[in-house]
Amino acid sequence: MSVNPAIQGRVFPAVPPYLVGREKVREFSRAVFATNPINFDPDAARAAGHSDIVAPPTFAVVVQEATLAQLLAEPDAGIDFTRVVHGDQRFSYSRPIVAGDELTATLRVASVKSLGGHSMVTAESTIVDATGAHVVTATSTLVVRGDE
Repeated sequence: MSVNPAIQGRVFPAVPPYLVGREKVREFSRAVFATNPINFDPDAARAAGHSDIVAPPTFAVVVQEATLAQLLAEPDAGIDFTRVVHGDQRFSYSRPIVAGDELTATLRVASVKSLGGHSMVTAESTIVDATGAHVVTATSTLVVRGDE
């Protein structure tokens, strides 16, 4: 089964809010070998002008994951997860993610392209804070390998 091109432009419902915890930020920071004190120390983060510790830029994938799960679970999308390879990841920030943020994400399928028997699905997850203000857009391109 190939990817359904009709999913291009589809917007999925917002996922439940994700409360960014201080320890989750610290765990993620250690996992990506972050060394900046603002990722670990609330005093350092406040001295740098932030309300709490700052998540590394790639932390947005933690929130985005729930939106991608919606896409992958969509029966008419035609995406066989066993054939998916992550092709690209990008982030466009309005402000950093900090501990204490309550973030909600909404996914839009930006494009579906076929290339040599394979499909490329680009999904944009718009992540906003509790006030509805934009924080980051996380864009993932998934390559769905065609039949061999």
